[in-house]
Amino acid sequence: MKVVPLNSLFKVSYGNKFDFNKMKLANLADQNRVNFVSRTESNNGVSGSVLPVIGVEPYAQGCITVALGGAILSSFVQVRPFYTAQNVAILKPLVRLSLPELIYYCKAIEHNKFRYGAFGREANRTLKTLPVPSPESIPAWVLSAKQKDISKIRNAFTQLPAPRIEPNKWRDFKLGGQEGLFIIKKGKRLTKENMKEGQTPFIGSTDSRNGVTAFIDKEPMHEGNTISVCYNGSVAEAFYQPSPFCATDDVNVLYPNFELNSHIALFLTTLIQREKYRYNYGRKWHLGRMEESTIKLPVDRAGSHDWRYMDSYIKSLPYSAAI
Repeated sequence: MKVVPLNSLFKVSYGNKFDFNKMKLANLADQNRVNFVSRTESNNGVSGSVLPVIGVEPYAQGCITVALGGAILSSFVQVRPFYTAQNVAILKPLVRLSLPELIYYCKAIEHNKFRYGAFGREANRTLKTLPVPSPESIPAWVLSAKQKDISKIRNAFTQLPAPRIEPNKWRDFKLGGQEGLFIIKKGKRLTKENMKEGQTPFIGSTDSRNGVTAFIDKEPMHEGNTISVCYNGSVAEAFYQPSPFCATDDVNVLYPNFELNSHIALFLTTLIQREKYRYNYGRKWHLGRMEESTIKLPVDRAGSHDWRYMDSYIKSLPYSAAI
C-alpha cells in the first residue's frame, strides 16, 4: 500500500473557533440552520444547529472535520453547511473523491489515534503530514460495498410542523428534592475485575453509545424509563435509558415524578446537557447539587410544565420516526 501525507489530498485549514454556548440556537425545521461541529465522537461531530452568523460564511458540505483535541482525530464527512468550535480542522478535497472514499479517509485518519492522547498531545502541528493511503491504494470494496437505504429514518414521527420555541416564556423547575421533577439516585462503583460479560447494560461516565460502556452479568440496579446523568468525568452527559441497567458511581439516575416517555426524555436530556458549562473536573455535579439545580421548561397556560408540547416538539423533528 502506498502512503502519502494528508495535505497532498486535502487542503487542511482550521475552523471558526466559535463557542457553542454563545451561539443562537436554530429550530431544526429552519432551512437556514447551520450545523455546529465540535470535538465530539458522536452525532457526526455535530453538537447542534445554530443560526447563521452575519458576515461569516459556513463551511461547505462535503468537507471532512477532524477533532484535534477532546475525542482526538474523530473524523466525519459533513453533509450540511457548518461552523466549528476551536481545535477542529477542515479538510477540503484537492482530488475528486466519492462519498464512500471520503468516509474511508475518515477511518484512515482515526486509525492514527494511537499517536496522540498521551500527556495531552494534540494533533494541531502534525495533522497535515499524517500518513494515509493514496487514492490508488483504496480497496475495491470501498466503492462496491452496498449501502442500506436509510432514507426512511429521516422521517419525522408526525407530519405536523414543529411547535415554536420561545425560551423566554419558560419557567425554572427543580430537578430533585421535595416537589422536584425527579427522585435522584446514585450509581454504584463496580471495577472491571468484578465485571463478567452478560446482557445488562452498564452505564459509565462517557459521552457516547447512550452511556453504555459494557454489558455485564449482573441483575439491574436501576429501572428503565429513567435518565442517566454523568456527574463526574463527562459531566452533564445525559441519556434516556429505556431498559433496566447498572450504573457506575460517577452517574446519577433520575427517576421521574411524572409520566415519562422517550420523546419527552430526549427533550429533557438536551436541556440537561446544556448545563455542562457550569461544571468541570473541579466542580462536580454531585447528587446534592443536582437535587438543588433547576432547568427551564416550557409551560402551559396554567404555568405547569407542558409535557404535551415537549412530546410534540420531538415528534416533529427529522429522524424522530426512528426513535
